[in-house]
Amino acid sequence: MIQLAIIRHGHTQWNRNGKIQGRRDIPLDAAAIDELSGLGLPDHWKHATLISSPLQRAVHTARLISKRSPLIEPALIEMDYGDWEGRRGFDLYTEPESGFRHLPEWGWDYQPPNGESPAAVWSRLSPWINSLSEDTVAVCHIGVMRALLAKAFDWPFKGPPPFSIKRNSLYCLQVSGSDGTLTVAEPFRVRLIEQLTRSLSENE
Repeated sequence: MIQLAIIRHGHTQWNRNGKIQGRRDIPLDAAAIDELSGLGLPDHWKHATLISSPLQRAVHTARLISKRSPLIEPALIEMDYGDWEGRRGFDLYTEPESGFRHLPEWGWDYQPPNGESPAAVWSRLSPWINSLSEDTVAVCHIGVMRALLAKAFDWPFKGPPPFSIKRNSLYCLQVSGSDGTLTVAEPFRVRLIEQLTRSLSENE
């Protein structure tokens, strides 16, 4: 059985401004770089295969938390939010013509105008999942993580999700079977390690 840990990239200025990024290649901001520079992968995951979305905010996050360069996997690129990209969800919600819906109202087949549905995200992720041959850490995006976790939890993108996605944490899954079935691992959420705190404790 293969272990897969997924983690969201660090903050960008667009994140802090509430803008939807999608495929826009927005970099990490200075505060995120400073924060991630002091964090690292837990021992269990340090030698796992490291893979990243091609977008720079994910690649940079992978390098900062591992001190090595990741392999790039195009399938991990963020969900395409189409006409919503560069806009704030709060503003879109006030415009009926935008088609904006809150996440619990989506369903697998809902897609933003000129964008991509969760089902389409899964269709590109599934072959990648099936190709995994060893334990892997994947640095990616919230849209990609939602699709993976929805499969693991059997959540239909309807109603409140049975998970929440926080920064600086690995979300651990198991991949099994010929069809790449995803299930939730135990522990499910593992925080990144504070490198400075860890170094000081080891020297005591």
